[in-house]
Amino acid sequence: MTKLLLRALAGETLPTPPIWMMRQAGRYLPEYRATRAQAGDFLSLCYNPELAAEVTLQPIRRFDFDAAILFADILLVPQALGADLWFVTGEGPRLSTITSAADLARLKPADQIDDRLSPIYQTVGILSRELPSQTTLIGFAGAPWTVATYMVAGRGTKDQGPAHRFMAEDRAAFSTLIDLITDATIHYLSRQIEAGAEVVKLFDSWAGSLKGADFDDFAITPAKRIIAALKARHPQTPIIAFPREAGDRYVGFAEATGADCVALDNSVSVEWATRNVQVSGCVQGNLDPRHMVTGGPELVAEAQRITRTLRGGPHIFNLGHGITPDADPDNVARMIEAVRSA
Repeated sequence: MTKLLLRALAGETLPTPPIWMMRQAGRYLPEYRATRAQAGDFLSLCYNPELAAEVTLQPIRRFDFDAAILFADILLVPQALGADLWFVTGEGPRLSTITSAADLARLKPADQIDDRLSPIYQTVGILSRELPSQTTLIGFAGAPWTVATYMVAGRGTKDQGPAHRFMAEDRAAFSTLIDLITDATIHYLSRQIEAGAEVVKLFDSWAGSLKGADFDDFAITPAKRIIAALKARHPQTPIIAFPREAGDRYVGFAEATGADCVALDNSVSVEWATRNVQVSGCVQGNLDPRHMVTGGPELVAEAQRITRTLRGGPHIFNLGHGITPDADPDNVARMIEAVRSA
């Protein structure tokens, strides 16, 4: 029988939705923290195929998820393109900055990223052999706009202001950066699929800060190009797109980009989503991650409400964003039970 996640992505309406969770391999799990300590630091963990596969498998051993998502980071692509990347404890990633056409000229071509990223493909290969037969393997990458915001600012920012300024001051150079990331993302995701990924997801975490024509040019157009290229090479591989906080721009996003499923953040209601997004195909989401911290009857009630509301069409149950480090693992089990008993 075809895996549940693949059935939902093919547009099938199921009585119980498949379940997985963004950042399901991560700091809320004690076994993850132990493995990261063994690796030494975050990047060493990402680039160690055996340990990266181990942390990907940890939530699958603990919980009955329908999918595993590759453990990696969206900023490995800019590092592979030639940016310096390091992580500051307690503060997150830091990158050397790209703020001009001259900086862009120092980056590598997109087809030269495999020297750095080959360990990621090895991790995918291990997982494709070791995952349970019913568990779907998801690969992923950051969408070009979101990756560019980090490359321009050198870190995460609240409003993505540095990228917006670069865009305003030299739109042609900024477009060149987007095109380079787009080309690299096509190559990277294609290699993940060749290594065994059955689904890939494109995370545009900062899509919500794009408005009007900027959303069209830097969220929709790159996603459309990536998806078209991947579909040409791997026509049977479904693609999930996550333009987080896109609001009304969720409407028609699947048709505009060719995505098989649109992931929803928790700022939109599921009632709105059924009328405006699910009518076009599969949706994923969108429990507020705070419920994984607070738990209790409210977690059960909200998980079941989302499940029942979206039951009329193809749906993958997930959070509206990643699970947070302060989440209680017991609440994950409660969430899964609540969805499957709704």
